[in-house]
Amino acid sequence: MSAAQKVQQHPMFVQAQGSISYYHDQLDKELTKYPVLNTFEQRTQVPKTYAVIGGAALLVILHLINPLAKPISNLVGWALPAYLSFKAIETPQPQDDTQWLTYWVVFGFFNFLESFALRIVLYYLPWYFAFKTIFILWLQLPAFRGAQTTYHTVLKPVLANVSSRQVAPATTGAANDALHRD
Repeated sequence: MSAAQKVQQHPMFVQAQGSISYYHDQLDKELTKYPVLNTFEQRTQVPKTYAVIGGAALLVILHLINPLAKPISNLVGWALPAYLSFKAIETPQPQDDTQWLTYWVVFGFFNFLESFALRIVLYYLPWYFAFKTIFILWLQLPAFRGAQTTYHTVLKPVLANVSSRQVAPATTGAANDALHRD
């Protein structure tokens, strides 16, 4: 028996092969929900699981090349959401519209804050763009509902507080004007 055959028959190798096969099947089952990936698989004859894993690996490698980290992070934040927002506009269901509108509000607010503090953040957190990309993916993916969570726990209270401060004086002023007219 050759060394390669011994390795292939080792219980840990067999167990690892079984685990890989299980997770590959689970990923394939999940990716089948996306017609774009099914069409891609039919046209190219490349299994969609390999394409997604390869794409994710490419993003990781490009993040390791520091000058490309920011453009790749921005691409992840804009390309897929823009396409899916376009698709959401074309569907009659309001749920996907809400998902992507909430994403864009959170993403815009995050980019606004980032524009003020990027140099400081980069000084203290060298892998910032990798973390930002993971955060953006968390915001985007409907399974996590990150955009909704961030909106309801962070932005909505802040914006409601700002909005109530602006409305209260205007209401009081209008009430005072009404009292003085009588």
